[in-house]
Amino acid sequence: MADRDLRDRWHAIADRFSDPRLTIAGREIRVLGREKTILLAVVIQLFVAAFAGFLVVGLVSLYDPGSVEGYQIDAAVTGDATNEMLAAIEDRPAIDGTRYETTSEAYADFQDGAVNTVFQTTRSDGRIEVVMTAPDGSIETTLVVSEGQEALRALERNLRAERAGSLANPPLPLPPDTGGNPYYDFTYTILLPLLVFLPVFISGSITVDSLTAESEQGTLELLRVAPVTMVDIVDGKSAAMIAIAPIQAVAWLGLLSLNGVAVANVAPLAVLVAAVTAIVVALGVAVSLLAPDRRSSQLLFSVGVLLFFGGATLLPGGPANTAARLAIDSTTPLTWLSVLVYVVVGVGAIAAVRRLAEQINPNDL
Repeated sequence: MADRDLRDRWHAIADRFSDPRLTIAGREIRVLGREKTILLAVVIQLFVAAFAGFLVVGLVSLYDPGSVEGYQIDAAVTGDATNEMLAAIEDRPAIDGTRYETTSEAYADFQDGAVNTVFQTTRSDGRIEVVMTAPDGSIETTLVVSEGQEALRALERNLRAERAGSLANPPLPLPPDTGGNPYYDFTYTILLPLLVFLPVFISGSITVDSLTAESEQGTLELLRVAPVTMVDIVDGKSAAMIAIAPIQAVAWLGLLSLNGVAVANVAPLAVLVAAVTAIVVALGVAVSLLAPDRRSSQLLFSVGVLLFFGGATLLPGGPANTAARLAIDSTTPLTWLSVLVYVVVGVGAIAAVRRLAEQINPNDL
């Protein structure tokens, strides 16, 4: 009897000092462990981050086929402007041009596989016309066309430079070629923002599903039987979803580092992800409270997220651009201002949906 009284007193004290919002947040996180769709998404992200070094090589080949090393293209050049075309090809180390006296000989070698492409040149009214022939329907076609386009651009630049003296006004100088590494560009401008912000989308989508499911299944009323308010429910669910996104992002950044991808400013990146997640989760909460139907909520949420990220991408301080600058440690005052703005907007968005939750009648959901 004494033990039971002691146990009851202990539970009474624990209930008095426990925060119901933390209880709800813990419940949400435990539920995620049983969601196969969420676990599959996490496994996919884990695979991409863990094998980034291998995947980047293949993905960059699609992103920039000309970046593939170790592949030499043999090109047959024939026609009236062979010299100019060969001079342009010299600027492309991946192409080896060979002069052919006749077009028939060039195409005969192309059919036999002795050359990979044919550049047939013709002079007409002071212009040079080039017809490029490439193999059909293979990965070789992509590589040949990509390098061939660069060779034709080089030819155009050479002709512009040669004929600049005949113009009344000199042409504007071209910006210097900064070169750049396609692997570096792809990793930091596409792969890293994808891994960092994909958990943001998942958190927002889970928030919509969680609230609408509670409403449709009637468990929202069961939650309210406990000494919690609608604001407590929203706070608990939002806190769980906002917390897991930066944790995932930091884990993916750690795996990228193990693959040799240097990532700077990890802590500010985590803050940026948390702030953007707060904005997206707040959008999900607002949509769920105003349109409790799951299909309608998911549709409105998806459109809202697309508008948010699409509009932000047009700005110099967009989420992807800010994340890339932080990761390569090429920050500017605008970068830090962008992070601060996202934090302020995120806090404001959460405050706004808490205010909305206070005004919502749960019986109407």
